[in-house]
Amino acid sequence: MPVPREEMPGSIELRKMRVLVVGLARTGVATALFCAKHNAIVTATEARLEKELGDAPEKLRQAGVALELGGHQEKTYLTQDLIIPSPGVPADDPFLLSARSKKITVWAEIELAYRFLEGEMIGITGSNGKTTTTTLVHHILKSAGRNALLAGNVGTPLISCVEAMSATSWSVVELSSFQLELTDKFRPDIGVFLNLTPDHLDRHKTMEAYTAAKARIFAKQTELDAAVLNLDDAPTVALAPKKPQVFWFSRKKRMEQGACVRGEDVVMVHHGKEEFVMKVADIPLAGGHNVENVLAAVTAARLAEVDAGAIGSAVKNFAGVEHRLEFVAEIRGVRYYNDSKATNVDATLKALDAFPGEILIILGGKDKGSNYTVLQKPLREKAKLALLIGAAADKIEGQISGSVAIERAETLDRAVEIASHAAQAGDVVLLAPACASFDQFENYEQRGRVFKKLVEQLKG
Repeated sequence: MPVPREEMPGSIELRKMRVLVVGLARTGVATALFCAKHNAIVTATEARLEKELGDAPEKLRQAGVALELGGHQEKTYLTQDLIIPSPGVPADDPFLLSARSKKITVWAEIELAYRFLEGEMIGITGSNGKTTTTTLVHHILKSAGRNALLAGNVGTPLISCVEAMSATSWSVVELSSFQLELTDKFRPDIGVFLNLTPDHLDRHKTMEAYTAAKARIFAKQTELDAAVLNLDDAPTVALAPKKPQVFWFSRKKRMEQGACVRGEDVVMVHHGKEEFVMKVADIPLAGGHNVENVLAAVTAARLAEVDAGAIGSAVKNFAGVEHRLEFVAEIRGVRYYNDSKATNVDATLKALDAFPGEILIILGGKDKGSNYTVLQKPLREKAKLALLIGAAADKIEGQISGSVAIERAETLDRAVEIASHAAQAGDVVLLAPACASFDQFENYEQRGRVFKKLVEQLKG
């Protein structure tokens, strides 16, 4: 690695192509502007009203994009050559299904961006740890002097990075199931699958459909590519693809090629030789799950031909990612942590596992079809109080009742207030909601920043 491609994806000719962009959040706006710049005939459709969209409508109009706001019309979908729905739009949306029945192409934004790809790509998916691992891989490559671009579900749409790509660039891309389910030829040179637990079942309906969407990261890989998977996670092991070279990472086992823990060391088995990377104790991120994230990042970076020593040095000075077990403050001996990115139950289990006990945890938000009963045992063992907020509070209370003291806080500000009075020196107040944020916040980032602001106000 890196290895030459059998074929480059090849850009498509957008000039005079009729393109419909569905949804005008960050990805939709970036996609519409990109297509307009490439002389496509672009229409953008959005259910929200113009007054809810900030300055995006004016930017789009200036670029020549036609707007259909305040709702969608099926006839608009049926007069297009290409439709790019935003990640938040389900693949089984009736209008999209109608368009596909008429042989109209429907792609995810990452598929369109891939058609203009230059350089190499590392794609990272999984139920948990994607953002931390993606950001860490990017940090390692940048620290090693590589021309590395950070994109995808991590915040910057891949389409926005196309003009910065070159023959020597590495695009490090976080990939969600929403993005992967509408891909066609999308093919990362190095595909990383971290773990697989139930998530987004409100959208995908079944675990099988969710798994199939995630597994598309490997669907078009060839013998020239690499697949990196978690040997300690049985559902992920079952997804190991046939064509690409397979590399593993593990906290518990040794493998023929990949990264693992040997005693107190992180090592990389590469070309039949075991290379020392760093001491496990020098990993700056809390929690056993972050050891797995580091092992995945080590494997990907080594396959990108970064030296083992350089990888270890970069990991040691990695500051972490906002909203992922992020230390906020210590106030009167109580430590506050923001893990707003814990939007599913498995992520919350990992957050609980990162602390020895004495936890006051804030749970709740928009339910994603999750089973909260699995939280009972760790809550019983480690938590002093569960503060419930948001639309999922009733369901969560019903499924964790009896395992921990429960307080119905309803809102995040009330939860922080109650926790600040209930916590004693040595306790941890942890925002790890196990739910999406959309009932009370725009996204998990806003929820996390509001939490941090509320904690900072406690100092006064």
